[in-house]
Amino acid sequence: MTPSRPHIPIRKLDAGAAVPAYAHADDAGADLCAAEDVVLEPFARHAVRTGLAIALPEGYAAFVHPRSGLAAKHGVTVANAPGTIDAGYRGEIRVALVNLDPHTAHHITAGDRIAQLVVQEVAHAEFAVVESLDETQRGSGGFGSTGGFSASGD
Repeated sequence: MTPSRPHIPIRKLDAGAAVPAYAHADDAGADLCAAEDVVLEPFARHAVRTGLAIALPEGYAAFVHPRSGLAAKHGVTVANAPGTIDAGYRGEIRVALVNLDPHTAHHITAGDRIAQLVVQEVAHAEFAVVESLDETQRGSGGFGSTGGFSASGD
């Protein structure tokens, strides 16, 4: 069964902006490219322009994920990963990048692939206040409770 492919209208705010594209047919994320030149100094952040605005259909959201190669090779990642683009947003997509390399600035050139855009169907939940929750095997075991990490940092 082939999953549905939502139609996403795109407005180019910059004539040279690159339309998101999937590098491989089975990729989950489409590449987002920079529409400006930026120098990210060590530990600096910048909301990098893509030159694009999109119109997501109701019931969908887009999530901006880091590119693994950029993170692994240069220490550059998405500061608010994943960034969320709601269906009602019509402004420019900007990617909040941070350079975590303590020594080396990273140069971004317009046209460079800087993040991935994952479009997903989303549901609105109904939240209800109750006196107690059903029991599960995990129970209240929280962050790191399945081993290898202690919440206290030990």
